Amino acid sequence: MVKKGISYRCAECGNEVAKWVGRCPECHAWGTVEERGSARPAIARVAAGAPSAPARPIGQVDIEAARAKPTGVSELDRVLGGGLVPGAVILLAGEPGVGKSTLLLEVAYQWAAREGGSASLYVTGEESAGQVRLRAERTGNVDDGMYLAAESDLSAILGHVDAVNPGVLIVDSVQTMASPQVEGSPGGVTQVRAVTSGLVALAKERGLPVVLVGHVTKDGSVAGPRVLEHLVDVVLHFEGDRHSTLRMVRGVKNRFGAADEIGCFELREDGIAGVPDPSGLFINRDQPQVPGTAITVAMEGKRPLLGEVQALVASSSLAQPRRAVSGLDSSRVSMVLAVLEKRGGVRLGDKDVYVATVGGMKVTEPAADLAMVLALASSVEDVALSSRLVAIGEVGLAGEVRRVAGVGRRIAEAARLGFTHALVPPDAGKLPDGIRVLEVTNVADALQAAQHVRVG
Repeated sequence: MVKKGISYRCAECGNEVAKWVGRCPECHAWGTVEERGSARPAIARVAAGAPSAPARPIGQVDIEAARAKPTGVSELDRVLGGGLVPGAVILLAGEPGVGKSTLLLEVAYQWAAREGGSASLYVTGEESAGQVRLRAERTGNVDDGMYLAAESDLSAILGHVDAVNPGVLIVDSVQTMASPQVEGSPGGVTQVRAVTSGLVALAKERGLPVVLVGHVTKDGSVAGPRVLEHLVDVVLHFEGDRHSTLRMVRGVKNRFGAADEIGCFELREDGIAGVPDPSGLFINRDQPQVPGTAITVAMEGKRPLLGEVQALVASSSLAQPRRAVSGLDSSRVSMVLAVLEKRGGVRLGDKDVYVATVGGMKVTEPAADLAMVLALASSVEDVALSSRLVAIGEVGLAGEVRRVAGVGRRIAEAARLGFTHALVPPDAGKLPDGIRVLEVTNVADALQAAQHVRVG
């Protein structure tokens, strides 16, 4: 039954419907349709009011108060653009158990423990203060300047801020908090929007940096209304495989720095530690090179990371041979297999093929195509490639090797780590010294060039 004088609007896209539905028919978001009165208030003319401060030429605006302050966690500062800006609101989202709370406890400790540092306030709505204290003891992040509070009420959080006067506020998590001024359960669209708006107003009014922990949905996006990401200044995604100790903080939105930076961390039993040079986690230089392995250089944001691509090609007794992929894009692997068989003359149709990366690294960019080609051919021929060779390039359906972005930066990273030869696409631009660069135009040329590089 449709109520007269009542309409329903989606909080995500603004689409209006005649009756309440659980899923918006326009943007397909769940639980975002809210009841609204149909009567629209008349648009009133707004009278001019007294400004809070006179407008000034941009060159006279003081920027010292807006300088970023380092958190003490260098890898996080790298993603933030130098540290926490006074009045900034940062949203850190990630899957359960990835290490968000552990990382932010480290931030709270470093902020309070450094010389001349101010207090930090950690508010948890998911655990008790005792549980947080136990984790802090385990990771060695205990300092008298750290304050803990187990609250789920926004007004109580504001009271704690008045009492402690912290230099940074951490709220874990925004989906567990509720504002007494609006209806709805914690985690709902209305409550998440109200709580975030209140904390943003607090941050801007006091110049207090606020870090919010956010949940994610099954597809990896931030849970809650899309307006949540618009309200905050910085959106970070905390990523990691449960079977690997590697964790990455990836910038998605950043009003104070680059939005494509990443920070690398290693999750340990005694806490979390930054990894300033993560390439060593993905390649093994101690063991001799074996057939079926090739090294590539992937770009994570602006950061070049060396990764090892492994391939195993074996005879199959099945009518439909197996194809297994881990850490790579399965559709690109299937394409590379077809190109290698058609353009490179390597027979793979009756073989079981397994292709993977090591160390928990995930590579989805096309620049790893050439390394896949070399690893597959090496496994078929049972001949190892040189341990000093890297391969960078996208492979097209015609078998051509195409250019990719940032070749110079990738080659420089490989040269820094001691590699002596690199296979790259033609016309790759200006490349650094210290490494011999071999330009290849197609798959056949790449296979021939790799054979001429002596196994080292």
